Amino acid sequence: MTKYIFITGGVVSSLGKGIVAASLGRLLVSRGYKVSIQKFDPYINVDPGTMSPFQHGEVFVCEDGAETDLDLGHYERFIDTYLSQINNVTSGSVYQTVINKERKGEYLGATVQMIPHITGEIKSRLLAASKRNNPDILIAEIGGTIGDIESLPFIEAIRQFRLEAGFQNSMSIHVTLLPYLPTSGELKTKPSQHSVNVLRSYGIQPEMLVLRTQKELSDNERNKLSLFCSIPKDSVIQCKDMSSIYEVPLYLEDQGITKQILKTLNLEEKEASLDDWKDLVYKINHPKKEFNIALVGKYTELNDAYISVVESLKHAGFKHSAKININWIASEDIESDDEAKNKLKNADGIVVPGGFGTRGIEGKLKVIKYARENNIPFLGLCLGMQCAVIEFSRNVANLKHANSTEFDKNTPYKVVDLMEEQKNIAGYGATMRLGSFPCKILKNTKAYSVYKSDLILERHRHRYEFNNEYKETLKEFGLTFSGTSPDGLLIEIVEIKKNDWFVACQFHPEFKSRPQRPHPLFDGLVEAIVKQKEV
Repeated sequence: MTKYIFITGGVVSSLGKGIVAASLGRLLVSRGYKVSIQKFDPYINVDPGTMSPFQHGEVFVCEDGAETDLDLGHYERFIDTYLSQINNVTSGSVYQTVINKERKGEYLGATVQMIPHITGEIKSRLLAASKRNNPDILIAEIGGTIGDIESLPFIEAIRQFRLEAGFQNSMSIHVTLLPYLPTSGELKTKPSQHSVNVLRSYGIQPEMLVLRTQKELSDNERNKLSLFCSIPKDSVIQCKDMSSIYEVPLYLEDQGITKQILKTLNLEEKEASLDDWKDLVYKINHPKKEFNIALVGKYTELNDAYISVVESLKHAGFKHSAKININWIASEDIESDDEAKNKLKNADGIVVPGGFGTRGIEGKLKVIKYARENNIPFLGLCLGMQCAVIEFSRNVANLKHANSTEFDKNTPYKVVDLMEEQKNIAGYGATMRLGSFPCKILKNTKAYSVYKSDLILERHRHRYEFNNEYKETLKEFGLTFSGTSPDGLLIEIVEIKKNDWFVACQFHPEFKSRPQRPHPLFDGLVEAIVKQKEV
């Protein structure tokens, strides 16, 4: 029977509940338990697919094409698994399902209400996630902060679910902030006490507290929280700010968090196998070299908009015992070749990630031109590949004013165009090429040298494609089409052979990178930088 861990947050938002959930997953997996993680988000959007990256950060795409919260990326990276649509639940998707059922008459004329219909649908999502792959433990993270109105249906559903599943089969972990007051030199426990009281008022007594802090928690503060929150002292766990998120599992393990969880859930205490994770953390904290990689994007004001790209670069750095410094550059700030040269003069490598819309495109083209002409190791992702094709077409193949029809419908050279099946679609939600698709790799290419396979699977999120009408022309000028769909109709990877590393792909490789197994394309980028530095 699946056991359940429910994680809620209090005092403030953005506490890092997702990292706590992912870290617990890592610790439980290290003991041989099968773990899945589910995210419940209280916003009314059906999914984050149409939300601005400035508001929500990255949209993480799963193998099945689900557009999900960025926390699912952390889950996948930490427990090294593939998640799906069922692992990300929003209020919008719940309400939509209930309303659709009501319209079909499935409630037999009953008055549809928050209880039992909305809460019942939430509980059904929990059961669906526990039936998929039959995990030993399902960790469910509830987005938002305790006290928020929009979170109440989820909290009530958890209360009901715990009663029905049996309290011996579930537990509640409350993550809160202990603010530090420099003037008095104290960590203040009162906000956490209030947050637990609010949670209790909803009918949930947490079995464990995880406390985000800047300073070390004293025995006095631990005892006070234990007493006033009715939580055993051994289950009052500190989570200090760490230099790397990958240190969090080991820090929590040192405090005996997994032992307390297994005791609460009546599960066997197994020996942890964490040597590989300890080796990873050692590499992170003891780099032998350091590189600067420019990340040139449209949403650089919010780093979470490119969180998977950043983590993928770090993963490749870990493998090569290198610290990767990210230089954030807003593409719209680059208006000339000289500005590109000035901003990129210290870059050891350049990454141009995905995005939508015309803003900042010309700046990206100038950056790609600089990388190509100066043999700076370059990796283009999704829109980054489309921009690489546009730049090459204009400046190498002499197709002046070549463009994507996304940016200029009247361009004389439509080197990137809308997919034929998408041309009559009016909306934006779920209208793209989404999820995992096969890609055939051409031998004797840079792509093949890192993948070491002629057939791969990668995740997509886009509507526009390379226009095959220009394939032969660009090949004549030196652009190599090293990856295609199995039928050869869709271009997936392009590269320039004469450069040390100039590779761009239509898909999003960042979604499949792992801290102990970097994605081949990111690994190839960093390896090219290493080789250039060794010359």
